[in-house]
Amino acid sequence: MLMLRSTLFNIAFYANLILRMIVMTPIYFLLPRKKAFDVPRNWARANHWLMKTIVGTTFEIEGLENIPKTGCIFAPKHQSFWDTYALLPWMDDPVYILKRELTWIPLFGWYLMKQRMIPVDRGARGKVMLEVMRRTKIEMENGRQLVIYPEGTRRPPGAEPAYRYGIARIYRDMQVPVVPIAMHPGLFWPRHSTKRYPGHFKIRILPAIQPGMDPDAFYAHLIETLEQASDELLLENVAANPNLPLPPTAAKRIAELRAQAQDAQATAASA
Repeated sequence: MLMLRSTLFNIAFYANLILRMIVMTPIYFLLPRKKAFDVPRNWARANHWLMKTIVGTTFEIEGLENIPKTGCIFAPKHQSFWDTYALLPWMDDPVYILKRELTWIPLFGWYLMKQRMIPVDRGARGKVMLEVMRRTKIEMENGRQLVIYPEGTRRPPGAEPAYRYGIARIYRDMQVPVVPIAMHPGLFWPRHSTKRYPGHFKIRILPAIQPGMDPDAFYAHLIETLEQASDELLLENVAANPNLPLPPTAAKRIAELRAQAQDAQATAASA
């Protein structure tokens, strides 16, 4: 049954993507850019409905009140293709820095460029990155929200943190709040897998880190804050879904957290 539901969802997901792009193309490219964003926003909502209806996976978001009313940087955990689109319905006008190869995909790439996403060669240095930062600053000065994954690439739930320092440089240069977002969609939509697991999970939007910190201090604070929230959320999501098969990284991290909790209790009891 799991494989049947997963297969049906995957077919429906890609059909929804391709057919929606074809059907909505005349409307999308005639509308002003920001109004046209309703097309991908509604696509994301449709995906959530498909996941709920076919797979039986639902989610809730805590901390929506922590999203600033002005331009900001969203810094979510990145575990799955799911989290690349999941929050679009709650974003006003996001901009992504993404690998340029995505813009070469027919239709899909054109959609990205209509929204003025910022393509970059992953190996880019020097003048190329200066141009990327220049464009990013222009977009954010117009009130847009930059979405950047602090670890750069998808990581399995519970994996050792592997943050990249680039977000500290962007924080320093952009001078806007950074909003950390803890989530574990990789438990339900694993990377490198066609399986989709039923259940219910939480996304936690944390209070914004305000501009003005030393970049090194910000970097350390972001890691500590986001990893602590991720650990707490991992325990909560696993407890709420006891039959969920866990990847080795998640099982190992949960064992470590439970051992730490037991040691803390033993220390408190002997004090």
